[in-house]
Amino acid sequence: MEQNRRDFLKASSLLAGGALLNPIQSYGYNSAVDDTIRVALIGCGGRGGGAAAQALSTSQNVQIVAMADAFKDRLDQTYSNLISKKYKNAAGAPVDALTKVKVPDDRKFVGFDAYKKAIALKDVDVVILATPPGFRPWHFEEAVKNNKQIFMEKPVATDAPGIRKVLEVAEEAKRKKLNVVVGLQRHYQANYLAAIKRIQDGAIGDIVGGQVYWVGSSPWMKERQANQTEMEYQMRNWYYFNWLCGDHISEQHVHNIDVANWVKGGYPVQIQGTGGRAVRTGKAYGEIFDHHTLDLVYADGTTISSQCRQFEGTWNKVDEAFVGTKGRIDSFERKRTVLKDYKGGVIYQHDDKGDKDPYQVEHDELFAAVAKGEYKFADAENGAKSTMTAIMGRMATYSGKMIKWDEALNSNINLFPDKLAWDASPKILPGPDGLYPVAVPGKTVVI
Repeated sequence: MEQNRRDFLKASSLLAGGALLNPIQSYGYNSAVDDTIRVALIGCGGRGGGAAAQALSTSQNVQIVAMADAFKDRLDQTYSNLISKKYKNAAGAPVDALTKVKVPDDRKFVGFDAYKKAIALKDVDVVILATPPGFRPWHFEEAVKNNKQIFMEKPVATDAPGIRKVLEVAEEAKRKKLNVVVGLQRHYQANYLAAIKRIQDGAIGDIVGGQVYWVGSSPWMKERQANQTEMEYQMRNWYYFNWLCGDHISEQHVHNIDVANWVKGGYPVQIQGTGGRAVRTGKAYGEIFDHHTLDLVYADGTTISSQCRQFEGTWNKVDEAFVGTKGRIDSFERKRTVLKDYKGGVIYQHDDKGDKDPYQVEHDELFAAVAKGEYKFADAENGAKSTMTAIMGRMATYSGKMIKWDEALNSNINLFPDKLAWDASPKILPGPDGLYPVAVPGKTVVI
């Protein structure tokens, strides 16, 4: 944590922004005899379907050839959505959707082990990992074991044992020269790249403070249905259970926390904060908090304030701001990405004309690298450590304690169920009143 700030920033930009240019040698590159890049989609929810459509919208010759999900209805719905879209071939000419989405029934895999069957297919070059994040470490491990190029959504785990697994597998992916892109798409967004490059070069001096926010309204929620087992209910309503989601501080606010780490060139050495359930207290909201406020303390003593909440009818902000010794940046919104000195002079103002959708760019760049046989992306380590930062934040707000990096990363509290089956019990269960146990600061043990 004491290494030179700018050296770290330059190195982390290579890791998280994608510039490890080496030819792919023996693993996971375009196993087919033609130029088609064949993809298996693991996780057929909204984000999985979106990522698959973005993969099919690159300028490469991409096909979805396998799909896997725990639920058949989710898989079927996403398949229907994908074949209803309009696509173009590598030359830009319109093509029939069924030439891009070639998933026969025997390549539609359902159940807890469906991911293994899809990933094991010999003709699959790339896997998209987009299930609820609690499964990500095991799916990532299987993909690397089978020598696949990988896109995986954030966050990459929900507890410290999962993070340690991802970090271990990330090293194996590097050894095999397997591209790994993580869906922290700000690393592929032009205004962030341009502004942070200048911050790295010292345009506003050393960063001495800042704020990161994801404050908005609640996302979807699924009511319990008749005859659902507890496992199915939690899987359907996954956002509100920590073994699946990690709380919204991890599932959502990880984006902004990751930017703080990127700008500071490291990860917090300690975090303290507060949080709770102020307005979202019903049975359907599981165990997660509806607000968190943190102090992220870095090795040089700098504190970055972090805030996320999900309240209806309140002030909203999804953005980051930082203060340096020579200037500041107050927003990363595209038309407001401006570095200023303390006399009001503009150091840099981003022109967003022509900027592309970063969700699409991350797929464009991954599939271009695979098509060229390049080893270019190693996002997993940063993805794991920024996810760990968010998990540390959850530990701090749930316990009310000051949480240090090493003790958090080495925690052996494992949220994942001992057994995956529809009739098996998750580790957290509702009480007689239907309410789930909720963390109580000062009492809840997190390490």
